[in-house]
Amino acid sequence: MLEKIRDGSQGVIAKSILVLVILSFAFAGVSSYLGSTTDVPAAEVNGDKITKAELEQAYQSERSRMEQQLGEMFAALSADERYLESIKQSVLERLVADKLIDQAATAMGLRVSDEQIIAAIKLEPAFQTDGKFDNERYQAILRQLGYQPQGFRNMMRVDMTRRQLTAALVGTEFVLPGEAKQLAELQGQTRDIRYLVVDSAPFLANATVTDEQVKNYYDANQGQFMSPEKVSLEYVELNAADFAKNSPVTDEEAQAYYDEHKTQYVASEKRLAAHILINSDHDDAAAKATDLAKQLDNGADFAELAKANSDDRLSAEQGGKLEWFEPGVMEPTFDAALFALNKGEHSAVVKTGFGYHIIKLLDIQAGATVPFADVKAKIVAQLQDKKAVDQFYSLQSKLADTSYEVPDTLAETAKVVGVPVKTTPLFSRDDAPEGLNKPDFVKAAFSDTVKLKGLNSEVIELEPNHVVVVRVKEHRDAGTLPLDKVSTDIIDRLKQEQANDAARVKAQELVAQVQAHAADVALITKVKLGRGEQEIDTAIVGKAFQMPTPSAAPVVETVGLANGYAVIALDKVNAAESVSDELVNALQQRLNAQYSEADYRGLIESLKANAKVLYPVEG
Repeated sequence: MLEKIRDGSQGVIAKSILVLVILSFAFAGVSSYLGSTTDVPAAEVNGDKITKAELEQAYQSERSRMEQQLGEMFAALSADERYLESIKQSVLERLVADKLIDQAATAMGLRVSDEQIIAAIKLEPAFQTDGKFDNERYQAILRQLGYQPQGFRNMMRVDMTRRQLTAALVGTEFVLPGEAKQLAELQGQTRDIRYLVVDSAPFLANATVTDEQVKNYYDANQGQFMSPEKVSLEYVELNAADFAKNSPVTDEEAQAYYDEHKTQYVASEKRLAAHILINSDHDDAAAKATDLAKQLDNGADFAELAKANSDDRLSAEQGGKLEWFEPGVMEPTFDAALFALNKGEHSAVVKTGFGYHIIKLLDIQAGATVPFADVKAKIVAQLQDKKAVDQFYSLQSKLADTSYEVPDTLAETAKVVGVPVKTTPLFSRDDAPEGLNKPDFVKAAFSDTVKLKGLNSEVIELEPNHVVVVRVKEHRDAGTLPLDKVSTDIIDRLKQEQANDAARVKAQELVAQVQAHAADVALITKVKLGRGEQEIDTAIVGKAFQMPTPSAAPVVETVGLANGYAVIALDKVNAAESVSDELVNALQQRLNAQYSEADYRGLIESLKANAKVLYPVEG
């Protein structure tokens, strides 16, 4: 339904209807009014079917929403069919949840009366004129959106009934002020620590790895050595930019174009302006400007008045003189006044965003035709581009026709359009060759038509006036890389693990020394360490805030790092210096939202655990 609303309404109407018919109902409510189907349903919830038509409509609505939200990023993500399938699956689970809520509401006897629906319609701002319900407007909007009044009221009934249950559940959730304050105090807490990093690098030299260890690690961790699905492609490419390099333009052609389009090469008239500016922040700005204009009308010297009164002090020193202006450079009101003057005249008071102006035209520089020699290079480039684009569109048509008519090879296509067949190295969905790394290209490369059937793709647009047709040269399924391809990496990992183990042993020895107050252990001191500290390894910071509050003696522990271990001595826990009411309120709202979301998910999980939910598969 959201799609219909987006397409069928504008402005405030669309926004109001979107509020009226919330997203969850949009996913589930419309298709049930469109009739039944004998197809295998997408899901069954206690015998109630969710049709494939409902799922497809909900999926398209969600996809449109994500496209608007993510923009170009979604285009890249959607090249992976698995990603789109995951979206469709999440939409289906949402439809199942809505069906469970509807059934629960019915079982609980929740109802919405006709009077409640009528009241909701009358209170909807989209259906009001001057704050009062307008039946003609209501009927007109429904017609515009393609709904009958009874059908629309039925949809509202389902939605309002559903919200009775969810709103009652979510509305009972609350957060005690003490909870939010306690969380704020914990977040603002700082800690005094001392620490020492035991680097694993010195221990690497003594690390040794046998072939048996490498083989055992490989066998036990094959999931780490998966090779993604890859393809190598042949492709035929047409790019207008390449044709432009080989599109000669004669001097005669350039001259003919210049003569035919000479009006395009006339320099605009320029005018030299002066002004007196009175800023708008003066209480009597308009009156002061009007008085100055009267003085000018009575023969006062413009330059002298500008020097004495203009708030544009830079130009005032020059008697108000500004610059040469072409049409359209200044604000419209300034521009119109300047180009309406005769040389030597001054304008009446003109208001712009800067204040009040009185403008004088000092001089005029008439427009003139730019010589052919000055624009020849530009004309040649334009004609080359035009020839290239004409050639491109002619060949693009041949490319599309031939690659379709001869679908199992690109040799004939390349011959017809006069370009070579190019090839790519093997690549996965995530590392397409530079220049070809476009969502549509990747999607076509891994499509069943190209990858499995071995046919030519449709014409793929990489950029405007830049297209390709591809076919598979080699396809490799995802699989485990052979041991000889990953043995070096495994050896490095195992050596690093041995070095880390040695660093851990050394760190544990240092812990004992620190606890014994050994003087030769040089720890780095950090006072008032915060959770957001950027200059210390995040593992050290995280561990420091996990350690218990020390009593008489510091708490000393170790923590693993990427390449080594660290010894941490926690000396003191400092309470938050200040906790603002704004922070507490913000945390209270965030916690309330989290609790409400958890309640909703808990409701769905509980309903689903006691329901019979089926996902039929076509035989």
